[in-house]
Amino acid sequence: MTGESFELADRAAAAEAIRRMNEEDLRFLNRLIVERLKLIHQARSTAMLAHFSVGDRVSFQSHIGERKTGIIVRLNKKTASIATDEGQQWNVHPAYLSPASAGTIEPPGERHV
Repeated sequence: MTGESFELADRAAAAEAIRRMNEEDLRFLNRLIVERLKLIHQARSTAMLAHFSVGDRVSFQSHIGERKTGIIVRLNKKTASIATDEGQQWNVHPAYLSPASAGTIEPPGERHV
């Protein structure tokens, strides 16, 4: 993303132009829009991933509401690969990650009973 912004001056005119397009032109426009949206989402994910590094201790909530904690083992294009304390592997979008509180969680293998 270049940071440049474009404002559609007349949305009504754009809507009317779309209404007059044939199927081939609409499919072409759709491809352009989808590619642009993917680029925007990828740039957003990349910016969020920049806040994390391999080796960071993070936590997130699973789809069933369980709090998971682990270490980032890899930063992918859109997600971070997390090795949880339970030995599971998760790929998590950075929007769902937060730094784990180091004071409340002991590293694996160093638990005291």
